[in-house]
Amino acid sequence: MKLIFYTVILSLVFISCTNSKENKDSIPVHDEFTIQSKEVGEKRTINVWTPPEYKTNTDSLPVLYMADGGIIDEDFPHIANTLAALIQSKSIPPMLIVGIANTQRRRDLTGFTAVAKDKEIAPIVGGSTKFRAFIEQELFPEINKRYRTTNHRSIIGESLSGLFVVETFFVKPEMFDNYIAFDPSLWWNNDYLVKTAKEHLKNFPKTEKKIWFASSKEETIAPFTKELAEIFKTEKISNLNWEYSFEANEQHNTIFRATKVKALKWTFGKK
Repeated sequence: MKLIFYTVILSLVFISCTNSKENKDSIPVHDEFTIQSKEVGEKRTINVWTPPEYKTNTDSLPVLYMADGGIIDEDFPHIANTLAALIQSKSIPPMLIVGIANTQRRRDLTGFTAVAKDKEIAPIVGGSTKFRAFIEQELFPEINKRYRTTNHRSIIGESLSGLFVVETFFVKPEMFDNYIAFDPSLWWNNDYLVKTAKEHLKNFPKTEKKIWFASSKEETIAPFTKELAEIFKTEKISNLNWEYSFEANEQHNTIFRATKVKALKWTFGKK
């Protein structure tokens, strides 16, 4: 049974990395630059989209960060285009999006694991702490230097990137104001993040935070996201605004596109 479970998991991880190849989005006008990172020990490519408003006034804007932020076979184009449409329709306020192109995705987006089967997804796993340090200590200052930004930051991700979003929410919640995760791979390390959720929430910061997360009907994911929703419900953190969306009609490789507008409107839309 465990073998079947991990075979399904590895298949989902592969699908999440290749699904974008099936949906070719137009590439929006954007900036691209590189950072030589000390934290991850390599050069990283960064893509930045700014809304039209950014060029016509002097306002500073909030920033939405995303891993899986490359141009080719990654999610930057379709999320940037979605933001553009929502901003144009005034469904959400203007913001920048910063995409981090992958080099070793499964290394950067996973935390420590004691599960041998988890380690079979890549030669190196468990690099999320260094990747998070790269974002906080190197990427944040670089974006603030290059662009007019506020201190309001958000992060979005799906599958392993969703795992990274949820992990960051628990281990370093002060990094972002808003967290958005689609089908997060909470099975990682024997669903460690769910098992330790209450412990992390005991030390939750006093500032206002929001988290929106969703799961498809995939049996390797839905039980853990549902359990996490129950924990949020019972813990009742007063300064935490959260929303869980169970998408029974979606699969792992469809949920991101099917629910992205819902997620962005809930997170950023006017109430």
